[in-house]
Amino acid sequence: MSGTYLGMPAFPEAAKASTKDARLRANLTHATHTIRDKRARAVAELDDWAQLREAGKQIKDQTLRQLDRYLLQAEAAVTAAGGTVHWAADAEEANRIVADLVKATGRTEVVKVKSMATQEIGLNEALAAEGIAAYETDLAELIVQLGDDRPSHILVPAIHKNRGEVREIFAEKMGEWGRPAPEGLGDAPAELAEAARLHLREKFLRAEVGVSGANFLVAETGTLVVVESEGNGRMCLTLPKTLISVVGIEKVIPTWRDLEVFLQLLPRSSTAERMNPYTSTWTGTTDGDGPEEFHLVLLDNGRTATLADEVGRQALRCIRCSACLNVCPVYERAGGHAYGSVYPGPIGAILTPQLRGTASAVDASLPFASTLCGACYEVCPVAIDIPEVLVHLREQVADQGGPGHRGERVGMRAATWLLDHPAALGAAERLAAKTRRLHPRKLPVGPAKAWTDSRDLPEFPEEPFRDWWRKNRR
Repeated sequence: MSGTYLGMPAFPEAAKASTKDARLRANLTHATHTIRDKRARAVAELDDWAQLREAGKQIKDQTLRQLDRYLLQAEAAVTAAGGTVHWAADAEEANRIVADLVKATGRTEVVKVKSMATQEIGLNEALAAEGIAAYETDLAELIVQLGDDRPSHILVPAIHKNRGEVREIFAEKMGEWGRPAPEGLGDAPAELAEAARLHLREKFLRAEVGVSGANFLVAETGTLVVVESEGNGRMCLTLPKTLISVVGIEKVIPTWRDLEVFLQLLPRSSTAERMNPYTSTWTGTTDGDGPEEFHLVLLDNGRTATLADEVGRQALRCIRCSACLNVCPVYERAGGHAYGSVYPGPIGAILTPQLRGTASAVDASLPFASTLCGACYEVCPVAIDIPEVLVHLREQVADQGGPGHRGERVGMRAATWLLDHPAALGAAERLAAKTRRLHPRKLPVGPAKAWTDSRDLPEFPEEPFRDWWRKNRR
Protein backbone atom coordinates (compact mmCIF):
# COMPACT_ATOMS: atom_id res chain seq x y z
CA MET A 1 0.00 0.00 0.00
CA SER A 2 0.94 3.64 -0.27
CA GLY A 3 2.90 5.26 2.49
CA THR A 4 0.44 8.17 2.61
CA TYR A 5 -0.79 7.31 6.09
CA LEU A 6 2.43 5.86 7.47
CA GLY A 7 4.13 7.90 10.13
CA MET A 8 0.88 8.28 12.04
CA PRO A 9 0.81 7.10 15.66
CA ALA A 10 -0.18 3.53 16.51
CA PHE A 11 -3.87 2.95 17.11
CA PRO A 12 -3.86 3.11 20.94
CA GLU A 13 -2.08 6.47 20.91
CA ALA A 14 -4.25 7.92 18.14
CA ALA A 15 -7.45 6.62 19.71
CA LYS A 16 -6.49 8.05 23.10
CA ALA A 17 -6.55 11.51 21.52
CA SER A 18 -9.61 11.06 19.28
CA THR A 19 -11.83 9.62 22.00
CA LYS A 20 -11.42 12.86 23.95
CA ASP A 21 -12.89 14.89 21.06
CA ALA A 22 -16.50 15.33 22.19
CA ARG A 23 -17.70 16.83 18.90
CA LEU A 24 -16.13 14.03 16.87
CA ARG A 25 -17.79 11.39 19.05
CA ALA A 26 -21.15 13.13 18.79
CA ASN A 27 -20.90 13.35 15.00
CA LEU A 28 -19.90 9.69 14.70
CA THR A 29 -22.54 8.40 17.10
CA HIS A 30 -25.34 10.26 15.35
CA ALA A 31 -24.24 9.20 11.86
CA THR A 32 -23.43 5.54 12.53
CA HIS A 33 -26.58 4.90 14.56
CA THR A 34 -28.73 6.50 11.85
CA ILE A 35 -27.17 4.45 9.07
CA ARG A 36 -27.20 1.12 10.90
CA ASP A 37 -30.83 1.50 12.00
CA LYS A 38 -31.89 2.20 8.41
CA ARG A 39 -29.82 -0.74 7.18
CA ALA A 40 -31.47 -3.11 9.66
CA ARG A 41 -34.91 -2.13 8.36
CA ALA A 42 -33.83 -2.49 4.72
CA VAL A 43 -32.33 -5.94 5.27
CA ALA A 44 -35.38 -7.13 7.23
CA GLU A 45 -37.51 -6.61 4.11
CA LEU A 46 -35.85 -9.59 2.39
CA ASP A 47 -36.83 -13.09 3.50
CA ASP A 48 -33.87 -14.56 1.63
CA TRP A 49 -31.16 -12.24 2.99
CA ALA A 50 -29.25 -15.13 4.58
CA GLN A 51 -29.26 -16.99 1.27
CA LEU A 52 -28.10 -13.89 -0.61
CA ARG A 53 -25.31 -13.42 1.91
CA GLU A 54 -24.18 -17.02 1.48
CA ALA A 55 -24.35 -16.68 -2.30
CA GLY A 56 -22.15 -13.57 -2.18
CA LYS A 57 -19.64 -15.40 0.00
CA GLN A 58 -19.55 -18.45 -2.29
CA ILE A 59 -19.17 -16.37 -5.46
CA LYS A 60 -16.28 -14.41 -3.98
CA ASP A 61 -14.53 -17.50 -2.64
CA GLN A 62 -14.88 -19.37 -5.91
CA THR A 63 -13.54 -16.35 -7.81
CA LEU A 64 -10.55 -15.96 -5.49
CA ARG A 65 -9.67 -19.64 -5.92
CA GLN A 66 -9.41 -19.10 -9.70
CA LEU A 67 -8.46 -15.43 -9.70
CA ASP A 68 -5.74 -15.80 -12.33
CA ARG A 69 -8.20 -17.33 -14.78
CA TYR A 70 -10.84 -14.63 -14.34
CA LEU A 71 -8.33 -11.79 -14.54
CA LEU A 72 -7.01 -13.07 -17.86
CA GLN A 73 -10.58 -13.48 -19.10
CA ALA A 74 -11.35 -9.90 -18.08
CA GLU A 75 -8.19 -8.61 -19.78
CA ALA A 76 -9.11 -10.34 -23.03
CA ALA A 77 -12.67 -8.97 -22.91
CA VAL A 78 -11.57 -5.39 -22.17
CA THR A 79 -9.00 -5.50 -24.97
CA ALA A 80 -11.54 -6.91 -27.44
CA ALA A 81 -13.89 -4.04 -26.55
CA GLY A 82 -11.28 -1.39 -27.40
CA GLY A 83 -9.75 -0.79 -23.98
CA THR A 84 -6.15 -1.11 -22.83
CA VAL A 85 -5.19 -3.12 -19.74
CA HIS A 86 -2.21 -2.28 -17.54
CA TRP A 87 -0.92 -4.43 -14.65
CA ALA A 88 0.46 -2.68 -11.56
CA ALA A 89 2.35 -4.70 -8.94
CA ASP A 90 2.35 -1.92 -6.36
CA ALA A 91 1.32 1.68 -5.65
CA GLU A 92 4.41 3.20 -7.25
CA GLU A 93 3.86 1.38 -10.53
CA ALA A 94 0.14 2.21 -10.59
CA ASN A 95 0.80 5.90 -9.96
CA ARG A 96 3.44 5.99 -12.68
CA ILE A 97 1.09 4.37 -15.19
CA VAL A 98 -1.73 6.81 -14.47
CA ALA A 99 0.55 9.86 -14.49
CA ASP A 100 2.06 8.84 -17.84
CA LEU A 101 -1.39 8.27 -19.32
CA VAL A 102 -2.58 11.70 -18.21
CA LYS A 103 0.56 13.43 -19.46
CA ALA A 104 0.13 11.69 -22.83
CA THR A 105 -3.16 13.57 -23.26
CA GLY A 106 -1.45 16.92 -22.70
CA ARG A 107 -3.87 17.77 -19.87
CA THR A 108 -2.94 18.95 -16.39
CA GLU A 109 -6.14 18.14 -14.51
CA VAL A 110 -8.47 15.18 -13.98
CA VAL A 111 -11.87 14.66 -12.40
CA LYS A 112 -12.25 11.68 -10.10
CA VAL A 113 -15.01 9.31 -9.10
CA LYS A 114 -14.78 8.31 -5.44
CA SER A 115 -12.24 5.47 -5.35
CA MET A 116 -10.76 3.62 -2.40
CA ALA A 117 -8.04 2.11 -4.59
CA THR A 118 -6.70 5.50 -5.72
CA GLN A 119 -6.70 6.70 -2.11
CA GLU A 120 -4.89 3.53 -1.10
CA ILE A 121 -2.04 4.24 -3.51
CA GLY A 122 -1.93 7.99 -2.85
CA LEU A 123 -2.74 8.84 -6.47
CA ASN A 124 -3.74 12.46 -5.86
CA GLU A 125 -0.41 13.22 -4.23
CA ALA A 126 1.50 11.38 -6.97
CA LEU A 127 -0.32 13.34 -9.69
CA ALA A 128 0.29 16.62 -7.88
CA ALA A 129 4.02 15.84 -7.87
CA GLU A 130 3.77 15.59 -11.67
CA GLY A 131 1.96 18.92 -11.96
CA ILE A 132 -1.49 17.35 -12.42
CA ALA A 133 -4.48 18.49 -10.34
CA ALA A 134 -6.97 15.80 -9.33
CA TYR A 135 -10.45 17.05 -8.39
CA GLU A 136 -12.66 14.87 -6.20
CA THR A 137 -16.30 15.01 -7.29
CA ASP A 138 -18.06 12.90 -4.66
CA LEU A 139 -19.64 15.34 -2.19
CA ALA A 140 -18.02 13.84 0.89
CA GLU A 141 -14.66 13.47 -0.86
CA LEU A 142 -14.92 17.09 -1.97
CA ILE A 143 -15.43 18.15 1.65
CA VAL A 144 -12.37 16.17 2.71
CA GLN A 145 -10.25 17.55 -0.13
CA LEU A 146 -11.25 21.18 0.41
CA GLY A 147 -10.64 20.80 4.13
CA ASP A 148 -7.15 19.35 3.57
CA ASP A 149 -8.36 16.36 5.55
CA ARG A 150 -8.32 12.56 5.30
CA PRO A 151 -11.33 10.29 4.80
CA SER A 152 -12.58 8.68 8.00
CA HIS A 153 -15.25 6.31 6.67
CA ILE A 154 -15.48 4.01 3.65
CA LEU A 155 -18.92 5.13 2.50
CA VAL A 156 -19.14 8.62 4.03
CA PRO A 157 -15.57 9.97 4.09
CA ALA A 158 -16.64 13.19 5.83
CA ILE A 159 -18.75 11.47 8.48
CA HIS A 160 -16.70 13.21 11.17
CA LYS A 161 -17.91 16.66 10.02
CA ASN A 162 -21.25 18.25 10.84
CA ARG A 163 -23.18 20.71 8.67
CA GLY A 164 -21.70 23.77 10.32
CA GLU A 165 -18.17 22.56 9.73
CA VAL A 166 -18.97 21.75 6.09
CA ARG A 167 -20.39 25.25 5.56
CA GLU A 168 -17.19 26.78 6.95
CA ILE A 169 -15.03 24.65 4.66
CA PHE A 170 -17.06 25.57 1.57
CA ALA A 171 -17.09 29.27 2.41
CA GLU A 172 -13.34 29.43 3.08
CA LYS A 173 -11.88 26.99 0.55
CA MET A 174 -14.05 26.67 -2.55
CA GLY A 175 -12.65 29.85 -4.11
CA GLU A 176 -9.11 28.44 -3.93
CA TRP A 177 -10.13 25.39 -5.98
CA GLY A 178 -12.51 26.98 -8.48
CA ARG A 179 -15.94 28.57 -8.29
CA PRO A 180 -16.42 30.07 -4.79
CA ALA A 181 -19.35 29.31 -2.52
CA PRO A 182 -22.38 31.60 -2.84
CA GLU A 183 -22.51 34.65 -0.56
CA GLY A 184 -24.42 34.02 2.65
CA LEU A 185 -24.20 30.24 2.34
CA GLY A 186 -26.16 28.51 5.12
CA ASP A 187 -25.77 25.03 6.55
CA ALA A 188 -28.99 23.52 5.20
CA PRO A 189 -28.19 20.30 3.29
CA ALA A 190 -29.92 21.60 0.13
CA GLU A 191 -27.82 24.78 0.17
CA LEU A 192 -24.59 22.87 0.69
CA ALA A 193 -25.43 20.40 -2.08
CA GLU A 194 -26.26 23.24 -4.48
CA ALA A 195 -22.98 25.00 -3.71
CA ALA A 196 -21.10 21.76 -4.45
CA ARG A 197 -23.10 21.22 -7.64
CA LEU A 198 -22.25 24.68 -8.99
CA HIS A 199 -18.61 24.32 -8.00
CA LEU A 200 -18.22 20.93 -9.70
CA ARG A 201 -20.24 21.64 -12.84
CA GLU A 202 -17.49 23.74 -14.42
CA LYS A 203 -14.97 20.99 -13.73
CA PHE A 204 -17.16 18.31 -15.32
CA LEU A 205 -17.63 20.36 -18.46
CA ARG A 206 -13.95 21.31 -18.75
CA ALA A 207 -12.18 18.07 -17.88
CA GLU A 208 -10.94 15.78 -20.64
CA VAL A 209 -9.56 13.04 -18.38
CA GLY A 210 -11.54 11.07 -15.81
CA VAL A 211 -10.17 8.70 -13.16
CA SER A 212 -12.33 6.09 -11.47
CA GLY A 213 -12.28 2.93 -9.47
CA ALA A 214 -14.92 0.23 -9.77
CA ASN A 215 -17.17 -1.70 -7.45
CA PHE A 216 -17.10 -4.75 -9.73
CA LEU A 217 -15.39 -6.03 -12.89
CA VAL A 218 -17.41 -8.62 -14.82
CA ALA A 219 -14.92 -11.05 -16.36
CA GLU A 220 -17.14 -12.50 -19.09
CA THR A 221 -17.62 -9.13 -20.85
CA GLY A 222 -14.90 -6.90 -19.38
CA THR A 223 -17.59 -4.59 -18.01
CA LEU A 224 -16.84 -2.32 -15.06
CA VAL A 225 -19.52 -1.19 -12.63
CA VAL A 226 -19.77 1.82 -10.32
CA VAL A 227 -22.71 2.30 -7.97
CA GLU A 228 -23.31 5.73 -6.42
CA SER A 229 -25.98 8.07 -5.10
CA GLU A 230 -25.18 11.51 -6.50
CA GLY A 231 -24.66 11.24 -10.26
CA ASN A 232 -21.15 12.65 -10.15
CA GLY A 233 -19.79 9.28 -11.17
CA ARG A 234 -21.93 9.23 -14.28
CA MET A 235 -20.55 12.65 -15.25
CA CYS A 236 -16.94 11.56 -14.74
CA LEU A 237 -17.43 8.32 -16.64
CA THR A 238 -19.16 9.72 -19.72
CA LEU A 239 -17.96 13.29 -20.38
CA PRO A 240 -14.12 13.05 -20.50
CA LYS A 241 -12.37 11.92 -23.69
CA THR A 242 -10.05 9.63 -21.69
CA LEU A 243 -11.12 7.38 -18.82
CA ILE A 244 -8.62 5.64 -16.54
CA SER A 245 -9.96 3.08 -14.05
CA VAL A 246 -7.75 1.82 -11.21
CA VAL A 247 -9.22 -1.43 -9.90
CA GLY A 248 -8.01 -3.90 -7.30
CA ILE A 249 -7.66 -7.41 -8.70
CA GLU A 250 -10.12 -8.75 -6.11
CA LYS A 251 -12.99 -6.74 -7.65
CA VAL A 252 -13.45 -9.23 -10.50
CA ILE A 253 -16.55 -11.46 -10.56
CA PRO A 254 -17.22 -14.12 -13.19
CA THR A 255 -20.59 -13.26 -14.76
CA TRP A 256 -23.48 -10.79 -15.01
CA ARG A 257 -25.60 -13.31 -13.14
CA ASP A 258 -23.18 -13.02 -10.22
CA LEU A 259 -23.51 -9.24 -10.38
CA GLU A 260 -27.23 -9.60 -9.67
CA VAL A 261 -26.43 -10.94 -6.19
CA PHE A 262 -24.13 -8.07 -5.28
CA LEU A 263 -26.48 -5.40 -6.59
CA GLN A 264 -28.92 -6.63 -3.95
CA LEU A 265 -26.36 -6.97 -1.15
CA LEU A 266 -24.42 -3.73 -1.57
CA PRO A 267 -27.11 -0.99 -1.55
CA ARG A 268 -28.95 -2.35 1.49
CA SER A 269 -25.73 -2.89 3.42
CA SER A 270 -24.20 0.49 2.61
CA THR A 271 -26.83 3.20 2.14
CA ALA A 272 -29.84 1.14 3.32
CA GLU A 273 -31.47 1.57 -0.09
CA ARG A 274 -33.35 -1.11 -2.00
CA MET A 275 -31.26 -0.14 -5.01
CA ASN A 276 -28.68 2.54 -5.59
CA PRO A 277 -29.80 5.64 -7.54
CA TYR A 278 -27.03 5.36 -10.15
CA THR A 279 -25.53 2.17 -11.57
CA SER A 280 -23.00 2.99 -14.28
CA THR A 281 -21.45 0.30 -16.47
CA TRP A 282 -18.88 0.63 -19.22
CA THR A 283 -17.21 -1.86 -21.54
CA GLY A 284 -14.21 -0.63 -23.52
CA THR A 285 -15.01 2.20 -25.93
CA THR A 286 -17.88 2.91 -28.32
CA ASP A 287 -17.70 5.31 -31.25
CA GLY A 288 -19.69 8.46 -30.59
CA ASP A 289 -20.61 7.52 -27.03
CA GLY A 290 -18.55 8.06 -23.93
CA PRO A 291 -14.74 8.25 -23.69
CA GLU A 292 -12.63 7.81 -26.80
CA GLU A 293 -9.89 6.05 -24.82
CA PHE A 294 -10.29 3.63 -21.93
CA HIS A 295 -7.47 2.31 -19.74
CA LEU A 296 -7.88 -0.28 -16.99
CA VAL A 297 -5.11 -0.46 -14.37
CA LEU A 298 -5.33 -3.76 -12.45
CA LEU A 299 -3.80 -3.22 -9.02
CA ASP A 300 -2.13 -5.87 -6.86
CA ASN A 301 -0.40 -3.87 -4.10
CA GLY A 302 -0.34 -6.68 -1.53
CA ARG A 303 -3.45 -8.54 -2.66
CA THR A 304 -1.59 -11.58 -3.98
CA ALA A 305 0.20 -11.95 -0.64
CA THR A 306 -3.14 -11.67 1.15
CA LEU A 307 -4.59 -14.33 -1.14
CA ALA A 308 -1.86 -16.75 -0.04
CA ASP A 309 -3.09 -16.63 3.58
CA GLU A 310 -5.82 -19.25 3.96
CA VAL A 311 -7.41 -17.45 6.91
CA GLY A 312 -6.73 -13.84 5.97
CA ARG A 313 -7.77 -14.09 2.32
CA GLN A 314 -11.45 -13.77 3.22
CA ALA A 315 -10.80 -10.04 3.65
CA LEU A 316 -10.61 -9.89 -0.16
CA ARG A 317 -14.33 -10.70 -0.30
CA CYS A 318 -15.02 -7.17 0.95
CA ILE A 319 -17.38 -5.13 -1.25
CA ARG A 320 -16.67 -1.87 0.65
CA CYS A 321 -20.17 -1.46 2.06
CA SER A 322 -18.97 -0.09 5.45
CA ALA A 323 -21.65 -1.97 7.42
CA CYS A 324 -18.97 -3.20 9.84
CA LEU A 325 -17.91 0.36 10.67
CA ASN A 326 -21.43 1.41 11.56
CA VAL A 327 -21.86 -1.29 14.23
CA CYS A 328 -18.34 -1.25 15.67
CA PRO A 329 -18.13 0.21 19.21
CA VAL A 330 -14.43 0.91 18.75
CA TYR A 331 -14.84 2.80 15.47
CA GLU A 332 -17.78 4.78 16.87
CA ARG A 333 -15.60 6.13 19.68
CA ALA A 334 -12.19 6.39 18.02
CA GLY A 335 -13.11 7.57 14.52
CA GLY A 336 -11.54 6.59 11.22
CA HIS A 337 -8.36 8.66 11.39
CA ALA A 338 -7.09 6.63 14.35
CA TYR A 339 -6.60 3.61 12.07
CA GLY A 340 -3.90 5.34 10.04
CA SER A 341 -5.22 3.94 6.76
CA VAL A 342 -7.69 4.67 4.00
CA TYR A 343 -9.51 1.54 5.26
CA PRO A 344 -10.75 2.25 8.80
CA GLY A 345 -12.90 0.22 11.14
CA PRO A 346 -13.03 -3.57 11.46
CA ILE A 347 -12.33 -4.28 7.78
CA GLY A 348 -9.36 -1.92 7.89
CA ALA A 349 -8.05 -3.66 10.98
CA ILE A 350 -7.67 -6.88 8.97
CA LEU A 351 -7.13 -5.60 5.42
CA THR A 352 -4.49 -2.93 6.02
CA PRO A 353 -2.02 -5.15 7.96
CA GLN A 354 -2.23 -7.73 5.19
CA LEU A 355 -1.75 -5.26 2.34
CA ARG A 356 0.97 -3.23 4.05
CA GLY A 357 2.48 -5.79 6.41
CA THR A 358 2.96 -5.29 10.13
CA ALA A 359 6.44 -3.78 10.22
CA SER A 360 5.24 -0.34 11.36
CA ALA A 361 3.80 0.37 14.81
CA VAL A 362 0.46 1.53 13.40
CA ASP A 363 -0.02 -1.58 11.25
CA ALA A 364 1.03 -3.94 14.04
CA SER A 365 -1.50 -2.30 16.36
CA LEU A 366 -4.54 -2.59 14.06
CA PRO A 367 -5.43 -6.26 14.75
CA PHE A 368 -5.79 -5.26 18.41
CA ALA A 369 -8.19 -2.37 17.62
CA SER A 370 -11.24 -4.49 18.41
CA THR A 371 -13.27 -5.92 21.27
CA LEU A 372 -13.90 -9.12 19.26
CA CYS A 373 -17.62 -8.63 19.94
CA GLY A 374 -18.51 -10.08 16.53
CA ALA A 375 -21.00 -7.41 15.48
CA CYS A 376 -18.99 -6.81 12.30
CA TYR A 377 -19.33 -10.45 11.24
CA GLU A 378 -23.07 -10.42 11.86
CA VAL A 379 -23.69 -7.53 9.45
CA CYS A 380 -21.10 -8.34 6.76
CA PRO A 381 -23.01 -9.05 3.51
CA VAL A 382 -20.35 -11.50 2.33
CA ALA A 383 -19.84 -13.17 5.73
CA ILE A 384 -16.22 -12.18 6.39
CA ASP A 385 -15.37 -13.60 9.81
CA ILE A 386 -13.48 -10.50 10.91
CA PRO A 387 -12.94 -11.67 14.52
CA GLU A 388 -11.33 -14.88 13.25
CA VAL A 389 -8.91 -12.92 11.05
CA LEU A 390 -8.17 -10.45 13.86
CA VAL A 391 -7.10 -13.27 16.18
CA HIS A 392 -5.08 -14.83 13.35
CA LEU A 393 -3.24 -11.55 12.74
CA ARG A 394 -2.71 -10.95 16.45
CA GLU A 395 -0.88 -14.25 16.61
CA GLN A 396 1.36 -13.19 13.73
CA VAL A 397 2.14 -9.85 15.36
CA ALA A 398 2.87 -11.53 18.69
CA ASP A 399 5.28 -13.91 16.96
CA GLN A 400 7.28 -10.86 15.80
CA GLY A 401 8.19 -10.17 19.41
CA GLY A 402 8.53 -6.79 21.08
CA PRO A 403 8.51 -5.93 24.82
CA GLY A 404 4.76 -6.28 25.32
CA HIS A 405 4.50 -9.52 23.41
CA ARG A 406 7.56 -11.02 25.08
CA GLY A 407 5.97 -10.35 28.45
CA GLU A 408 2.71 -11.85 27.26
CA ARG A 409 4.51 -14.96 26.05
CA VAL A 410 6.24 -15.41 29.41
CA GLY A 411 2.92 -14.99 31.19
CA MET A 412 1.18 -17.53 28.95
CA ARG A 413 3.96 -20.07 29.44
CA ALA A 414 3.72 -19.64 33.21
CA ALA A 415 -0.06 -20.04 33.09
CA THR A 416 0.30 -23.14 30.93
CA TRP A 417 2.65 -24.75 33.43
CA LEU A 418 0.40 -23.83 36.35
CA LEU A 419 -2.74 -25.23 34.68
CA ASP A 420 -0.84 -28.44 33.90
CA HIS A 421 -0.02 -28.95 37.61
CA PRO A 422 -3.23 -29.08 39.70
CA ALA A 423 -1.47 -29.18 43.05
CA ALA A 424 0.52 -26.03 42.29
CA LEU A 425 -2.61 -24.34 40.91
CA GLY A 426 -4.54 -25.14 44.10
CA ALA A 427 -1.74 -23.79 46.30
CA ALA A 428 -1.60 -20.57 44.26
CA GLU A 429 -5.38 -20.12 44.51
CA ARG A 430 -5.34 -20.57 48.30
CA LEU A 431 -2.48 -18.10 48.68
CA ALA A 432 -4.27 -15.56 46.50
CA ALA A 433 -7.48 -15.96 48.50
CA LYS A 434 -5.73 -15.53 51.87
CA THR A 435 -3.89 -12.39 50.75
CA ARG A 436 -6.79 -10.86 48.83
CA ARG A 437 -7.12 -7.85 51.15
CA LEU A 438 -3.58 -6.84 50.21
CA HIS A 439 -4.23 -6.91 46.47
CA PRO A 440 -4.22 -3.48 44.73
CA ARG A 441 -7.34 -2.42 42.81
CA LYS A 442 -5.16 -0.97 40.05
CA LEU A 443 -1.70 -1.76 38.76
CA PRO A 444 0.69 1.17 39.35
CA VAL A 445 3.25 0.23 36.68
CA GLY A 446 3.83 -2.13 33.80
CA PRO A 447 2.13 -2.75 30.45
CA ALA A 448 -1.22 -3.58 32.10
CA LYS A 449 -1.42 -0.18 33.85
CA ALA A 450 -3.38 1.35 30.96
CA TRP A 451 -5.94 -1.45 31.24
CA THR A 452 -6.52 -0.91 34.96
CA ASP A 453 -6.62 2.89 34.61
CA SER A 454 -10.25 2.46 33.55
CA ARG A 455 -11.06 -0.87 35.25
CA ASP A 456 -10.72 -2.36 38.72
CA LEU A 457 -8.98 -5.70 39.03
CA PRO A 458 -11.41 -8.52 39.86
CA GLU A 459 -11.66 -9.32 43.56
CA PHE A 460 -10.61 -12.79 44.65
CA PRO A 461 -13.21 -14.90 46.53
CA GLU A 462 -12.72 -15.87 50.14
CA GLU A 463 -11.78 -19.40 49.14
CA PRO A 464 -11.01 -21.22 45.88
CA PHE A 465 -13.96 -22.85 44.12
CA ARG A 466 -12.53 -26.36 44.43
CA ASP A 467 -12.17 -25.97 48.21
CA TRP A 468 -15.77 -24.76 48.44
CA TRP A 469 -16.91 -27.73 46.29
CA ARG A 470 -15.21 -30.26 48.59
CA LYS A 471 -16.96 -28.81 51.64
CA ASN A 472 -20.43 -28.38 50.12
CA ARG A 473 -20.81 -31.05 47.46
CA ARG A 474 -19.47 -34.26 49.00
